[in-house]
Amino acid sequence: MDQDSRIIVALDCDSRTAVDDTVDRLGDECRFYKVGLELLTAVGPDVVTSLVARGKEVFLDLKLFEIPNSVAGAVRAAGARGVSMVTVHGMGGRGIMSAAVDAARDFPDLRILALTVVTSMTDDDLADIGISDSAEQQVLRLARLADKAGCHGVIASPQDVAALRDVLGADALIVTPGVTLPGESPSEHARPGTPRAALTAGASHVVMGRTITRATDPAAAFRLVRDSLAV
Repeated sequence: MDQDSRIIVALDCDSRTAVDDTVDRLGDECRFYKVGLELLTAVGPDVVTSLVARGKEVFLDLKLFEIPNSVAGAVRAAGARGVSMVTVHGMGGRGIMSAAVDAARDFPDLRILALTVVTSMTDDDLADIGISDSAEQQVLRLARLADKAGCHGVIASPQDVAALRDVLGADALIVTPGVTLPGESPSEHARPGTPRAALTAGASHVVMGRTITRATDPAAAFRLVRDSLAV
């Protein structure tokens, strides 16, 4: 896998105009985009269809957490639109994750990823909802459960990657949000890391947002991130 395909650019915006402008300015530099709840709610699922029609891969970050039948329906809808990755919430348990995996079988290129612990959460946040273990322990617990359910990989912070790679083995996808370049503010991420550190630890993909999309020259910013991955 070349470095370009390992960088997912997050389209965390609320208009189709902003999406088209970002994708146009990135051009051939970027192949993989994340579509999350804000964008999907603001402009609808046609944005996914449009990106796929332009030859882009789409990481649809829905964090599905519903009854298994509803989760399966959403996964099938994502697969029909040509999505490459879709997320389910690991806290939903094995039934929800297994339903997502089963629904994805009709779409050979669709991968199911389980969210472990969102990068904004701390040990104190977990304690608030009755989880006494640390974020790291909870990440590993949910990753093992996702693996048993047949998920293709997990979503976790850059700080969790090395331990996850030991648990999940070489083939699992480990996608890391909360990634910033050295010296940048981690914003709302409580457990951040750099793209190079994440990939060196064993991440399969890194998700980058404002670093690229809010740059004066997004294509140049993308190249800067890519260059930071060079050994």
